[in-house]
Amino acid sequence: MNYRHAFHAGGFADVIKHIVLVRILTYLQEKPAAFRVIDTHAGAGIYDLTGDEAHRGGEWLTGIARVMQARFSEATGLLLKPYLDIVRAFNPQRELASYPGSPLIARALLRPQDRLTACEVEPNARKRLIEALRRDRQARVVDLDGWIALPAFVPPGERRGLVLIDPPYEQTDEFDRMAAGFAEAFAKWPSGSYLLWYPVKSRRITDSLARQVAAAVEAGPSPGKCLRLEFSVAPQISEPALVSAGLLIVNPPWTLAGELRAVLAELEKPLGQGGAGRFRLETPKP
Repeated sequence: MNYRHAFHAGGFADVIKHIVLVRILTYLQEKPAAFRVIDTHAGAGIYDLTGDEAHRGGEWLTGIARVMQARFSEATGLLLKPYLDIVRAFNPQRELASYPGSPLIARALLRPQDRLTACEVEPNARKRLIEALRRDRQARVVDLDGWIALPAFVPPGERRGLVLIDPPYEQTDEFDRMAAGFAEAFAKWPSGSYLLWYPVKSRRITDSLARQVAAAVEAGPSPGKCLRLEFSVAPQISEPALVSAGLLIVNPPWTLAGELRAVLAELEKPLGQGGAGRFRLETPKP
């Protein structure tokens, strides 16, 4: 598997992930105390939707492009507004040409007291991310493997915040590293929020990841809560196309589950391919 950010920028999986990211950070903004965002596999930060990598898959055409054109209920529209406003800010000419990755979306929601740590080891992606965040005193780009950074950077000095774990899944052991890395980090920072992204290709593998994460949360020094969200835009087929992706959300805001049920129900139609998409939202068990 290879889910490098550039090839899937603006696709349905990005849309779902970034909506959740924005809802969590919006909730963190409600208290004046500072928070930190740690992005373990940050990517390039900004993606050219007219470039070769995005053009090759064209996933943004059935992802963010559809969402930008869709009509939503008033309540859902208000929940989506902060996310869509960020995307629009990177496209001032009104035509979709760029899509911000997780570090730039997070940066857009930082207050003066908040900070971002973005880890990226791939040289070209790191260079582009540094350029995108140049001279930004609130954001730091780190040349460090995300799996090393995950336990090393927690707990942050702010004591509040979110860790986003979104690897490219290039290695066969990436799911095992996700489970082990999260467990180690959570043991050190059980009060933090965590957002773990994964592609759904094997139900056995994804179910195992969910069980391991839920077990680590339950066994933690201060047991938290966990949500499992999966969104499918089409039935799973043997071809390599990504049609289903998931998120494990540890220590979610208390409002998040209700917000997501409302939002995801209205995203099933615009994001579906060859019919409506579908979502599942549940509490995983160890």
